[in-house]
Amino acid sequence: MSSGPVRTFAEALDARAREHPERAAVRVARDRARHFDEITYGALAARAAAIAAGLGQANLGPRGLAAGDRVALFVRPGLDLIAVTYALLHLGAVPVLIDPGMGRKKLLASIERMAPAAMVGVSRAHVARRLFAKSFRSLRFAVHVGRGPRLGALALQELEAQGVRNPQPPRPCRADEPAAVLFTSGSTGPPKGVLATHGNLAAQLETLRRLYDLRSGEVNLACFPLFALFDTALGMTSLFPEIDPTRPARCDPRKVVAAIERGGATLAFGSPAIWRRIAPWCQTHRQDLKPLTRILIAGAPVPPALVAQLRPLLEEGGDVHTPYGATECLPVSSVDGAELLATRAQAESGWGTCVGREAPGAEVRLVRPTDGPIAREADLEDVPRGELGEVVVRAPQASPLYLFDDAATSRAKIAPAPAPGSPAHWHRMGDLARRDKEGRLWFQGRHAEALRTSAGLVATTPLETIADTLPGIHRTALVGLGPMGEQRLCLVVEPTGTLPKGKAAAERAAAILAQLAKLAPHLAQPTHVLFHPSFPVDPRHNAKIHRLTLARWAAAHAPKARPLR
Repeated sequence: MSSGPVRTFAEALDARAREHPERAAVRVARDRARHFDEITYGALAARAAAIAAGLGQANLGPRGLAAGDRVALFVRPGLDLIAVTYALLHLGAVPVLIDPGMGRKKLLASIERMAPAAMVGVSRAHVARRLFAKSFRSLRFAVHVGRGPRLGALALQELEAQGVRNPQPPRPCRADEPAAVLFTSGSTGPPKGVLATHGNLAAQLETLRRLYDLRSGEVNLACFPLFALFDTALGMTSLFPEIDPTRPARCDPRKVVAAIERGGATLAFGSPAIWRRIAPWCQTHRQDLKPLTRILIAGAPVPPALVAQLRPLLEEGGDVHTPYGATECLPVSSVDGAELLATRAQAESGWGTCVGREAPGAEVRLVRPTDGPIAREADLEDVPRGELGEVVVRAPQASPLYLFDDAATSRAKIAPAPAPGSPAHWHRMGDLARRDKEGRLWFQGRHAEALRTSAGLVATTPLETIADTLPGIHRTALVGLGPMGEQRLCLVVEPTGTLPKGKAAAERAAAILAQLAKLAPHLAQPTHVLFHPSFPVDPRHNAKIHRLTLARWAAAHAPKARPLR
């Protein structure tokens, strides 16, 4: 990656504020979108500069923030989140964004490993700071945001008021300087702190702009709060609906649709769990989603049936797009709704989930899967087209490393061939995929979740995609029973209605197996079918199934159910 100067997000905000100071930068819906809290670009840029000056002020003494300092950020989506994040980028400090929903033990371990110099958060975060002081011992000071007890923390509004007197321009940064630490959800292992450089963010911004024709002046329904940071740099308005970010799957469709309609949203970004609630509600209430022209869905495989429900609800000519990627590199590829539906029969014949073609600037290879590290590019072995391979990508938006986790970095990063001007490293996505004769990528599931059977590696997504189309099934997960290398296939089913038990469960399981044998005779078939009331999912999107957790549950319950084949 280049080590030269790059335009940072903070510098982009300043430029946007000069171009259109009165345009709404952030809008937060409340009371079913009857009212909105709002801040303009001019006010946001001034506020970010004041907070930055306050955080770095001399009267904090040695506690004041400096460029490169890491800051744990626990602020709810809205005006304060955007203002504080941009203030840290303005100062050259590094926001550390961790999902509180990952669980207390993982959360505290992640904070302790990052050793932040400061924390900015709401009252609940400061209660945790007091209760678990050891994990927060690196803090030089803490800042309180919003209402509630401060517990010894400095008040954000006081720092901001002090900083108003001495604002400074955004600090220039090099492309290879740290910009943020973004934690993975930890769905297939411990959460990891992904280091994103200013160059990564700039490349990601440009790729998203080109791929989805993002334009200054548009309004984005920010169902995924982190995406709102790109809105601000692009000159768009971030519209936050009334959604609990830790429980998107429980959102109230009426509130979200009202925000779209009354807030004038032209674009929306959210997980499949949100749209699974909104699409049927719109159909039942004969409600469209205008003025939306584009919906971006990411975080888990997107069923073609969901895309088919959403497309007619958009403005004429609008479409649904599903970017494929990860915290470490997004986007890697993308597919629009029209192509996804055109390939629906192929998906439901066992190809898995179509994730389209490479994003601009991304180079993707499918290589021979291996459980061990791959140290050098020369060790990569491409698989023939149509065969199952492990996804590796090289792109300017791919993060360079996991902070303070050399073992994870060595597993995921592959050094380029040693040559003058050699491109950047390759990143292992941790996914399995196939490429069809048209060059499209087909997601087959996570490599860590694939079954290691006596016949070889069995990916999870192809059979699940078919099983998910059967009546009475909300979703399925294919997991392994028994030791690695000899695993048997077990299909865990989350039904749409009442959980079947006893004889009814056995009869329904037998019927599902018979249907799968008819629809997918070319795929490896399960020996067990188990029914689960509610799948464990990731806290960020509420859509990514924790199959390894389900596998442990299945191992405990399978002995009670006789093999069906």
